[in-house]
Amino acid sequence: MDAGNGLEQGKGKGRRRLWLLVGHGAVGLATAGAFLPILPTVPFLLVAGWAYARGNPELRERMRNDPRFGRAIREWQDRGAIPVKAKVMAVGGMSSSFAILALTSPGYPVLAGTGLVMVGAAAYVVSRPTP
Repeated sequence: MDAGNGLEQGKGKGRRRLWLLVGHGAVGLATAGAFLPILPTVPFLLVAGWAYARGNPELRERMRNDPRFGRAIREWQDRGAIPVKAKVMAVGGMSSSFAILALTSPGYPVLAGTGLVMVGAAAYVVSRPTP
């Protein structure tokens, strides 16, 4: 047996474990997001699906077939599509967050920077196809 081959397998296992760790962490954050209104759920599930595709394709398929989130995940991964309800929630969440930020008056540079980022993010979300 070639010594380099053993090192390659060790690197592969290490990477697989890293991808699984990222996937499990993202699922944990998504689970918290299901109960905490300020933390998103689906973006973390998308990250988990991305990580699981590299570390454990069976877990990725399990997520894609999940009765609650599977459809949204499949639509995003296959077509880059975002449901209308999710678009409304995203833009509404950004708008309300910006309003709260404006009321707390952190200063114009912070408001301007945050506003530009939120407008860019909202434009991206709205521009995605709808399933």
